[in-house]
Amino acid sequence: MNNIRDFLYDSENQNLMANYHTHTKRCMHAGGTDREYVEAAIEAGFKILGFSDHTPQAYTDFVSRMRMTMSQLEDYVDSILSLKKEYQSDIKILLGLETEYFPSLFDDLLRETDNYPFDYMIMGQHWLYGEMPETVSTKPRTDDEFLKNYVEQVLEGMRTGCFSYLAHPDVVNFVGDVAIYKKHMTRLAEEMKSMRIPLEINALGFADNRFYPNKAFLEVVSEVGNDCVVGVDAHAPKMLLDESRRQGCLDLAKKYNINILNRIV
Repeated sequence: MNNIRDFLYDSENQNLMANYHTHTKRCMHAGGTDREYVEAAIEAGFKILGFSDHTPQAYTDFVSRMRMTMSQLEDYVDSILSLKKEYQSDIKILLGLETEYFPSLFDDLLRETDNYPFDYMIMGQHWLYGEMPETVSTKPRTDDEFLKNYVEQVLEGMRTGCFSYLAHPDVVNFVGDVAIYKKHMTRLAEEMKSMRIPLEINALGFADNRFYPNKAFLEVVSEVGNDCVVGVDAHAPKMLLDESRRQGCLDLAKKYNINILNRIV
């Protein structure tokens, strides 16, 4: 897998439209055809569209209901590469994946993905350790230890050098002491900055009025000085057509004086 880690701000084209967080119906909680995403992106004025559907995992005795299976991976790759060629004069299409970093499964995952010409991988850590209800990141918690472990697992994954950015870094739903939250998330932000890996401001969370983007986390990002990327996190083609989602995230970035990176090259 090519590891795209060179995020550049395009000062000559500050309005360049790029999105690297796009799903497909293979994940079982998104709709629309792959082609419909591409055509919606073109209609909306995007110049770069990165597909990053939820990666399959090498489970042996568990069937996930929120990601493609290993048997679907080849079809996913073939479809995106075909569209990339067909629409090459209209839009730049990239082939990626969004994955959790599960240490016990990661090497097996890389052995599978290395068989294909992926452009990038982003991390979206929805669970710790595995897809179990008790370890889901979005469950409201006051547990200091869970938040600490979330940060450590994310950083361990990032140190592999396999990920281009961290999607919805504030998806961990800590509702305890804000001082504790900021302590652990400051560590996350500082180490991500030292590794020069950007963070995402997530447009799906913004549009749905979820607990993320988290204002306390945006304050941390502003204080640490991390670079960020706006991710549409599109689960339907129409989400790419809704400019208010992306603009809302840009407005948040402006409010908190956060630098938004415009493209990956």
